[in-house]
Amino acid sequence: MELQQTIALIQVYQQQIEEIESEINELMSKIDSPITSVPGIANKMAAVIISETNNFKDFNSAEQVLAYAGLDPSVYQSGQLTSTHSKMVKRGSKYLRYAIFNATKYVCHWDSTFNAYLAKKRAEGKPYNVAVSHAAKKLTRVLFHLVKANVAFIPLA
Repeated sequence: MELQQTIALIQVYQQQIEEIESEINELMSKIDSPITSVPGIANKMAAVIISETNNFKDFNSAEQVLAYAGLDPSVYQSGQLTSTHSKMVKRGSKYLRYAIFNATKYVCHWDSTFNAYLAKKRAEGKPYNVAVSHAAKKLTRVLFHLVKANVAFIPLA
């Protein structure tokens, strides 16, 4: 009896997920954002980025978006000392940071420019997640420019 109820509940959840995904796809087709032109960023990921940033309408620079996502480095200064190994501040929208990080992994897989950038950072000796965070910052700047200029992403190679 309990197993049947659990199965029925899972089926209801799956149906609700399918309905929400179809609504997201319908809304994204109406929006027609240049974010979806980037290889590796699909409708769901683009929807999170657009909704969390209000389609970048509230930002004047990509640096503001980086700060909002919590991707900017922390600043540590004391007298003449300035830290050279800063960590991400992780303030701001954790949902935006999560979406950008996951999108970056897919973009690095599908786009040769981002893949080369990730490989360059890895060759510099950076750990994988640090290299991905650098690529995420680059992707954020690219997305900001695409939306503000309303142009589609054109891969270099």
